[in-house]
Amino acid sequence: MNNRRGRLTVYLGAAPGVGKTYAMLDEAERRCARGTDVVIGLVETHGRAATIARIGDLEIVPRRLVEHRGTMLTELDVEAVLRRAPQVVLVDELAHTNAPGSAHPKRWQDVHDLLDAGIDVVTTVNVQHLASLTDDVEAITGVRQRETVPDQVVREADQIQLVDLSPEQLRRRLAHGNVYRAEQIDASLSSYFRLGNLTALRELALLWLADRVDDALTRYRADHAISGIWPARERIVVAVTGGPETATLLRRGARIAQRAAGAELLAVHVLPTDGLPSTPPATIASYRALTESLDGTFHTVVGEDVPRAVVDFARGVNATMIVVGVSRHPVWRQALLGSSSAEIARLSEAIDVHLVTHEQARAGARRQSRFSSLSPRRRLAGWVSTVAVPVALTAFFLLLDRDEQNLPSHLMIYLAGVVAVAIVGGLWPALVTAVVSFVLLNWFFTEPTGRLIIHQPEDVLALVVFVLVAGAVASVVDLAARRSAQAYRARAEASTLAALSRSVLSGEDTAQAIVQRLAVTFAVADVRLEERDDERAPWVAVAVTTRGPASDAPGTTVTEVAIDERHRLVLAGRALPASDREVVEAFGAQAGIVLEHRRLREQAAQAQALEQAEATRTALLAAVSHDLRTPLAAIRAAVDGLSSPDVELDPEDRDALTRTIGESTGRLERLIGNLLDLSRLQTGAVRPALRPASLEEVVPVAVEPWLPALTLDVPEDLPLVQTDPGLLERVVANVVSNAVRHAPPGRPVLVTASATRDEVELRVADAGPGVPDDRKETMFEPFQRLDDTTGPGLGLGLAVAAGLSGAVGARIAAEDTPGGGLTMVLTVPRSVPDVGPVSPGGPGTAREESVGADDPDTVAAYEEPAR
Repeated sequence: MNNRRGRLTVYLGAAPGVGKTYAMLDEAERRCARGTDVVIGLVETHGRAATIARIGDLEIVPRRLVEHRGTMLTELDVEAVLRRAPQVVLVDELAHTNAPGSAHPKRWQDVHDLLDAGIDVVTTVNVQHLASLTDDVEAITGVRQRETVPDQVVREADQIQLVDLSPEQLRRRLAHGNVYRAEQIDASLSSYFRLGNLTALRELALLWLADRVDDALTRYRADHAISGIWPARERIVVAVTGGPETATLLRRGARIAQRAAGAELLAVHVLPTDGLPSTPPATIASYRALTESLDGTFHTVVGEDVPRAVVDFARGVNATMIVVGVSRHPVWRQALLGSSSAEIARLSEAIDVHLVTHEQARAGARRQSRFSSLSPRRRLAGWVSTVAVPVALTAFFLLLDRDEQNLPSHLMIYLAGVVAVAIVGGLWPALVTAVVSFVLLNWFFTEPTGRLIIHQPEDVLALVVFVLVAGAVASVVDLAARRSAQAYRARAEASTLAALSRSVLSGEDTAQAIVQRLAVTFAVADVRLEERDDERAPWVAVAVTTRGPASDAPGTTVTEVAIDERHRLVLAGRALPASDREVVEAFGAQAGIVLEHRRLREQAAQAQALEQAEATRTALLAAVSHDLRTPLAAIRAAVDGLSSPDVELDPEDRDALTRTIGESTGRLERLIGNLLDLSRLQTGAVRPALRPASLEEVVPVAVEPWLPALTLDVPEDLPLVQTDPGLLERVVANVVSNAVRHAPPGRPVLVTASATRDEVELRVADAGPGVPDDRKETMFEPFQRLDDTTGPGLGLGLAVAAGLSGAVGARIAAEDTPGGGLTMVLTVPRSVPDVGPVSPGGPGTAREESVGADDPDTVAAYEEPAR
């Protein structure tokens, strides 16, 4: 037993016909020449002479024969290859789906068995068969690939060899007959093998392979602990500060990235290590959107040292250039403290640094307003304490013992007072308290007292140190208090936004839910979400919630938050602080996502409807082409026979031709009636006229054409049902026709009816072949004839029946008949007394748009088999 796992070599074709199988055989010849034991497990030549000739003397392992639906298929014989145990085996078309009954459903799974046995495998696959590219290939070529292989299977190959030809060369090969047979050449050149398609497929293959090579390079550098920069691909990192110059930097970085093919643009924003954002979230969100619009990716990292964090990120992504802006700080500050751009340049080493000037360069960083979490009452208490606390402490010491001069102990007590004021009123009141304490200590407790003069040098040092320590302690206390308040507020904001996100994920993604949550969260009186068609159109309210006075009431402040050019939020009530406005902007961004999600969902629904309509039209054209020609041909032949002056017909022949015309005409009428009914159902033109009705006025008329083949058991005392008799008659006729068609000879179809408290059930049971459980749902879709492809009709009968039953409020379902067969169960709601005026007339009294039964011949329109 070979414990070594085999090596996988993949020849990746950019398109069919580029020569990947030929290249695989060429490698096999080279290996054989070197003495390697190579066999062919499976090679698909597709009748190409050059490929057949290239097989040469290579040993071929016989294929495994599989019978499927009367057809003999050949598949890779994995067991035979394992018994032969070669060093290398060739297996063509990795994405192939095996025939039913094989050990594995896919060929790539067979290849894994060979690799596990220690056998090297050389295989082929086209780029359009990679699972991740299926949608892209369909968008390019219009062809959906049914056979796919997971990308990871190919990515894990030990060697991937791209087999490529220019689009012009491939089209010449095709035109010369080297790929397909002569009758397929013109169609292929004008469809799948168009020049644009081949160019796009070639680019897909190159990009996919480049990503795989890039992954391999990253793994190699990690395995070998290589921290240096290998400029295999241009990667431009833009340092995003959040300032007004950020947009300029991003656009400059994008222009640099566009100069090199395959270059990547990455934007990085560094958060402080305390996790509290220094830039408003809405601003960061706007820069993220700008980055994505420039085909870049936005990244956020946490770091105490911003320049080092930027450089570390650039090294981690193997960047070749860092784009930074000129410092906004004045020259004197840069000279004293340095600048981030200069520090990045110093740390970057092998990474180039591109310094970008901008309008804000050296204009001075905007001084952010100092955040205060204190209420007005606390701030007032803090300023009052600036005088009250030092005076109270001084009075206390004077009353205690004025003659005892213990300056160190006094300093400690006054320092405690400064800290208390910092806790109550913040930094500035604490600093003022320290200055007032300094003056009082000097006046009352240092020699000579009563004068602002200090004789002892040690007292001077003590008082100066007191002021410095008091200021430092007050600053630390104030900073800790503000950071604590910011953290609490950030947690509250995150909780609020998380609640909004949960509401979106749970389905409460309505505009009304957003405005209601805004009104509750920010305690405002009125919130409106408005939209407009364009920049000149007036604003129109999409959702409004009111919890207090009107927005135009005296003292009401109106806050407007723009979501995008067509949407905005308007809040009326209390004046919102700047910090609250940032959260409202985040709400606005979320509202924009909700609106965009709704728009995309509506577009997806419309696209799905169009896709279904297109699929129906395609299926209709494919199915109707035969079913229309057959009766028309019979009518034409009969008419020609009747009208021919050269043929003398006896009465029997004339009657036979006349019957043929009548039968074919009736078949055409039934076919056209079905198509019209299906069209009306799909367009919503069926509008039933519901009224109380008895099944006795519906069932006998509906089943009359098939009475000899039925056993009818419909009690006379059944309660009335609420339905449209004409439409229900069509449903019953369709179901009975379908059952009679599939019932075996001599076994009549049983039609029974029974009532429950709320509904009446009509059961149509046959003893035919039945329908598998996995097809009982799809059998009600149009053109579903399952394996019955020999009989006439398009398979529309049950589709129309299901649509009409839904229109009249009934349900139709399929069950197995005990002993074999199919039972169709039609459930109709019972009539409720006093439901309103009864529509006049009998069966077929639906409105003009409804589908009514005109006569028994029309009722027979639903005899197309659905099974």
